[in-house]
Amino acid sequence: MRSAVVVLLLSVASVGQQGSDAVAACGSQNTRFEMKRDDSQHALVPPDPGKVRVYFIQDIGAVKCLAGCSSKFGIDGQWVGANEHNSYFSVSVDPGEHHVCVKLGSQSVPHSLALAHFTAEPGKVYFYRVRPFLAKDELLTMDPVDEDEGKYLVSIYPLCVSHAKP
Repeated sequence: MRSAVVVLLLSVASVGQQGSDAVAACGSQNTRFEMKRDDSQHALVPPDPGKVRVYFIQDIGAVKCLAGCSSKFGIDGQWVGANEHNSYFSVSVDPGEHHVCVKLGSQSVPHSLALAHFTAEPGKVYFYRVRPFLAKDELLTMDPVDEDEGKYLVSIYPLCVSHAKP
């Protein structure tokens, strides 16, 4: 009986640790972003030599946002940018395994975090679409999308230029 209790406690501790490791893909909870949409920008940026280009596309559809539908994105524990409304931005990263995080701008929403990981190959372009679903409890999803779908979404949504607030 004692060994069963020890195994159970170790399992619970392991799950708790995995959860904190997953959230470590994000960044500091205190980081906020200033954002500005540039409706004139709809062009793809190729990967830098030896690097990888990752696009983050916020796709909320025709929903009207009363409190500014914004999301911030992290890679490997650092916030790399933010989107508001229907928009996109991209970042350059090194090849290899990466852990990605997105968090809704609203701090009060219980399911406002989504996570993913991928192994990036040099010279490749990756697209992630983020969609919040408004329901009783808001739910956030982040999914990789096909290159054709990613190019289409970039062509219809504006670039969002963001900077972390000091």
